[in-house]
Amino acid sequence: MNAQVSVPGSKSHTARALYLAAIATHPSRIRGALDARDTRLFINGLQALGARISSDGDALLVEPISKHEIPPADSPTGSAPGKIRTIDVGLAGTVMRFLPPLAALSSTPTRFTGDEAALHRPVAPLLDALTSMGASVDYEGEAGHLPLTIRGPLHVPEDGRVDVHASSSSQFLSAMLLVAPLLGSPITVRAPGNVVSLPHVDMTVSAMRARGIRCVRSGDAGQHLSWVIEPGRPEGGTWTIEPDLSNAGPFLAAAMVTGGSVTIPNWPSVTDQAGDAWRWILKEMGGAVHFAPGGATGGKAEAGDLTVTGPPRGNLRGLSADFSAIGELVPTVAALAAVASSPSLITGIAHLRGHETDRVSALAREITRLGGDVNEGDDFLRITPRPLHAAEIHTYEDHRMATFGAIIGLNVPGTHVANVETTSKTLPGFTTMWEDMLSQ
Repeated sequence: MNAQVSVPGSKSHTARALYLAAIATHPSRIRGALDARDTRLFINGLQALGARISSDGDALLVEPISKHEIPPADSPTGSAPGKIRTIDVGLAGTVMRFLPPLAALSSTPTRFTGDEAALHRPVAPLLDALTSMGASVDYEGEAGHLPLTIRGPLHVPEDGRVDVHASSSSQFLSAMLLVAPLLGSPITVRAPGNVVSLPHVDMTVSAMRARGIRCVRSGDAGQHLSWVIEPGRPEGGTWTIEPDLSNAGPFLAAAMVTGGSVTIPNWPSVTDQAGDAWRWILKEMGGAVHFAPGGATGGKAEAGDLTVTGPPRGNLRGLSADFSAIGELVPTVAALAAVASSPSLITGIAHLRGHETDRVSALAREITRLGGDVNEGDDFLRITPRPLHAAEIHTYEDHRMATFGAIIGLNVPGTHVANVETTSKTLPGFTTMWEDMLSQ
């Protein structure tokens, strides 16, 4: 196999660009946005809150939410209460976490609901922060979970600070940072304790700064962090979305399993995406990783072609690493670890239990189903390779469990991946892309 695979835009970058464009001073144009279920749900949610978003060729045009829909934080009652709005989050963490703070700026109630699996995903740390700022939340079931109805307005606390616990998801912290500029006065957002998936928080802050929002960070990486955010709407303008480097992972993993080569064009030379870690992860596991600035495909100067060539069969190495900052990569790493030639220890992953499914248990269960040897701890997986046999891999409505299964199938003939269509959540057309890659 010697394939080139172009992956669509970053889901994480797309969500942040859409959010900031929706609250900007002027209209925006977003090029290369991911077209997937999560993105469509995010767009629908922003439109329910007053933004206007339309397609123009390969770009999205965003008309911001009117200033009348986002009342000043010092308004005694916020905007006049209106008819209840409903937002379907599906199974998208960005929708269920980023949009409640924006909805809570208004006194108009907003109901959030979603897929059955979404009702089990945690939201409490974010909602605790919002209620401390004046929001009211009505739960239809278990407290701290969807479905729920939230209404504002929000106010900056008297001491000018709000605490957001982000040990189970960085999205709680990103959600508060994104809404902070709309609160009318400076606010310090603090993250007591550990922050998982910190690159995603850095991505949020970078996007805000790129649009003119002043956001100053202090504290040590991973714990005792805080940010001071000045008030003001972001600037409108043009965004260009990077390829989704996390979604590139399964294709690069295919090269590792088969001993072939896969090239991803337009790989950014400098990025805040967690998926850039594939460069060191795959090298550590025995692959040859080469980045060609500018790329053979003639990409822009700050991007290039990333090519991974897998080791000869039988020479794929296991690894031991802390994945607390890059947990979304774990299902792909676990697939490689299951077919490697030496054991792997994947640590710092307790927060993956609150993703689309409990990914720690799901991975342990599926590797065991295949005949593998895996030890599951609260925040780790220890995988000792052994010969695997064909089985049906369950995906738990989780797109990354589906791609986990596809990687395993390259090494274990007869493997069947149930409901591989769940990849449409973040990577529509995955099966076609996979088949095209294997045919090259």
